[in-house]
Amino acid sequence: MELFFDFEKPIISLEKKLEELREISGGDGVDLSREIATLEGKLETLIRETYSKLSTWQRVQLSRHPNRPYTQDYLEALFPDFMELHGDRAYGDDAALIGGTAFYERAGKRIPVVILGHQKGRTTKQKVERNFGMARPEGYRKAIRLFEMAERFRMPVITFIDTPGAYPGMDAEERGQSQAIAESIRAMFGLTVPTCAVVIGEGGSGGALAIGIGNCVLMQEFSTYSVISPESCASILWSDSTQAERAAERLKITANDLERMELLDAIIPEPNGGAHRDKASSIGSLKKTLDRVFGPWMDRNFKNPDSKESQKIREDRFQKFREMGRFALEPVAMKGQKS
Repeated sequence: MELFFDFEKPIISLEKKLEELREISGGDGVDLSREIATLEGKLETLIRETYSKLSTWQRVQLSRHPNRPYTQDYLEALFPDFMELHGDRAYGDDAALIGGTAFYERAGKRIPVVILGHQKGRTTKQKVERNFGMARPEGYRKAIRLFEMAERFRMPVITFIDTPGAYPGMDAEERGQSQAIAESIRAMFGLTVPTCAVVIGEGGSGGALAIGIGNCVLMQEFSTYSVISPESCASILWSDSTQAERAAERLKITANDLERMELLDAIIPEPNGGAHRDKASSIGSLKKTLDRVFGPWMDRNFKNPDSKESQKIREDRFQKFREMGRFALEPVAMKGQKS
């Protein structure tokens, strides 16, 4: 079943008309190539205009689109030799957060890297198995284990963020969810190898930040990144989750919002109409941006953990996040005073 949002209805309608013309064209000597070309031009213009003026809530919807490329899609395309590692060596494995090792191809070199990413499911069965991309404590403890391995073997870390948040169930809380998230953040801050976090869909709350401490932070054009979901924010502020659209505007969660606040290193362009419309192009765009922004970090000399260069990589990451708390207060003239 094809899924589309209300704002996409005109596009879907035009696409169906175009498909009908293509089926008719060529049959019984009917040549509709001119009409098809005209309609293709209209469709391209409509897609470009529609997606260039999306509201914040519409971008939230796109970030959750079930046909967007997930972590495994990027792994299969960019890291065909990815070897998944399972378990936290304490409780069990968490299918919502996958991780392992692979080689990153750059300038003719094969650089060994550690990769982590949230994974959602597409079918109902997969969604349940992956817990809708919401990791439990064992997922974040698995992340810590892989961070420690990356540090030990001097491997850069790349993470893919796509989660509404960490799993809030009672069993997760009983197993120390908040502590696991905090320890994952601490472990990532302490690495002396380069790290890069890429938001490919939803970046929700501490569940996202737990693997989001990067020397560079990237976001896809229609992804979102926030301390809380719009629905939860609306429930807290106005006791009404249906006010999610209003909350989304207040939260400033889009890639453009975060870039203006200097919380991002780069926005990864998505194909016309979003990543779900052209996965191959989306994957290529991500690789190109990763090469451009994170590539120089991987070129640095970090093989010796005690070297000044390795220590500077950690210090630069620490300083990067410290500076995210900067703000300025403009002097405001009091009523009756001269400005």
